[in-house]
Amino acid sequence: MKKRKIGAAGLEVSAVGYGCMGLSHGYGATPDKKEAIRLMSQVYESGCNFFDTAEGYSAGGNEELVGEGIASFRREIILATKFVIRPDEEVSTIPQLMRVVEAHLDASLKRLNTDYVDLYYQHRISKQIPVEAIAWCMGELIKKGKIRGWGQSQSTVEQIRLAHAVTPMTAVQSEYSMMERMFEKEVIPACSELGIGFIPFSPLASGFLSGKYTSGQEYKGDDVRRVITRFEKENMEANQPLLDLLRLFAQEKNVTSAQISLAWMLHKYDFLVPIPGSRKMERIVENLGAADVVLTKEEFDKIEAELSKIEIYGNRTDEDIAKLYR
Repeated sequence: MKKRKIGAAGLEVSAVGYGCMGLSHGYGATPDKKEAIRLMSQVYESGCNFFDTAEGYSAGGNEELVGEGIASFRREIILATKFVIRPDEEVSTIPQLMRVVEAHLDASLKRLNTDYVDLYYQHRISKQIPVEAIAWCMGELIKKGKIRGWGQSQSTVEQIRLAHAVTPMTAVQSEYSMMERMFEKEVIPACSELGIGFIPFSPLASGFLSGKYTSGQEYKGDDVRRVITRFEKENMEANQPLLDLLRLFAQEKNVTSAQISLAWMLHKYDFLVPIPGSRKMERIVENLGAADVVLTKEEFDKIEAELSKIEIYGNRTDEDIAKLYR
């Protein structure tokens, strides 16, 4: 597996990482514990050393699962998790904020069965807490050796610059794919300028870009595709030109549509590391294999030119996903 170095901490990660959320929730039926642990072991054996989780996935359950799954190779991987400060937590002073943030981290460390996290993200930016204050706390946690680097998720270019000036960031994790390119305008260029890694979540648009879903499929339970508007029947049909484009290039390269969509972003930015998630080993191998799909300049330019002609219908928002849990 090819490697890339990201951010101020200089973390060396596999060019394609693994998002662990789906092992616990978010996409319908999940594998049993034994199978999930087996999958994580196979992900590592396949050359991936970058695992991503969060305290919010299954109310800490995903961290516990990941902690057990990576136990035998913990020191060989780059482990990322995330925290969110609740509205009811008292953080009106810096000492209070530091105690709260460290308490979140300590709880994650216990669930993950480790004494440090390589990359610690603020899962969503709080409107009530200055990003500079969070950045200061991250600097203190780095000094204590509890984290190696830190980052933000779904943040603006202003928030990135303000926080990075206090404690240099390792990565920004936000949604990015051929179907969601809003961060190309300001955020990704800022990451390039500042030496911050960019980690796309949902790089296959919740699986849409694999071309394996049809407009007639139904999704149940806490499957986020129930509320992501790009999976609505009308939008799926309207987005068919994008799938046709991927299929054409995939056939020419003798690879899959998913691999073309991942290879496109890997070619575009050398500080970018996507973290697709899957619960089937054949899909995981397919995703990791995208790191070996090399696009020529001509192929990349042609994809870019064709993408510029395609309008995307539907999106994925936190507000829509929150509807699942009301």
